[in-house]
Amino acid sequence: MPAFKAACVQLNSGNDLDANLRSIAAAVGEAAGQGAHLVMLPEYAALLDGSGRVMRENSFPEDRHPALKVCSELARNHALHLLVGSLTIQVDDERMANRSFLLAPDGSTIASYDKIHMFDVTLPSGKVIRESSAYQPGDRAVVAQTPWGTLGMTVCYDLRFPHLFRALAMAGAHFLAVPSSFQRETGVAHWHSLLRARAIENLAYVFAPAMCGEHPGNRSTYGHSLIIDPWGKIIAELGTEPGICYAEINADAVLKVRGMLPALTHDRPFALPQTGAAAG
Repeated sequence: MPAFKAACVQLNSGNDLDANLRSIAAAVGEAAGQGAHLVMLPEYAALLDGSGRVMRENSFPEDRHPALKVCSELARNHALHLLVGSLTIQVDDERMANRSFLLAPDGSTIASYDKIHMFDVTLPSGKVIRESSAYQPGDRAVVAQTPWGTLGMTVCYDLRFPHLFRALAMAGAHFLAVPSSFQRETGVAHWHSLLRARAIENLAYVFAPAMCGEHPGNRSTYGHSLIIDPWGKIIAELGTEPGICYAEINADAVLKVRGMLPALTHDRPFALPQTGAAAG
């Protein structure tokens, strides 16, 4: 399979859509100038505010979303593949979809994926987040074909559900995309470990473009965008400021590692354990 240059863009988006789109355009242009073939943006790339109301007021139907239009133009103008980590898509009067897009060099949509797992948590600080109050969860895993191999699409909190990643790998994914806006509290403790685990378990590259810094509405994100190889080695990483990290990628490395350690072919069916009540 042909090699390619991947770029993970780290952003500090706020609630000014136009300013965020200018930052995205500058970053994609910079990555294109460095020869990137696949450029990836984080979750909530075009707008991030801790207020569900603000996010809802700035959501649009897919066919009228200004950020998707801009990103399609960027992919076309720079003749590259662009993963739009996620945009808030209006699905009805009450809730949105947290939707990721893979765009082709002609600006068309190759595939889209709605985040399945909702971030409904209480953080160690006591902060309560209920993503399901504003977002409609997806119900379909997605892989997309690229000139370099198959890409499995996920978003942020999906990272904590390894069966989703296994399903993507079993569907042929060589690369696993995890665009994220990871909370700083959880990122410090879990981000690197979870991403490396998903790469190691599935013998696949992991691409994790991330949000960083402070955002309106009392939101703090961890940054540390990563690219991880199929052996679990971090081959590119950013810190806590906006930027771009790059890596040369070749799906042949996935095939080589899976040949040496064919864990995907060793999965076996098994009976589930009984619950305590059923077991007596």
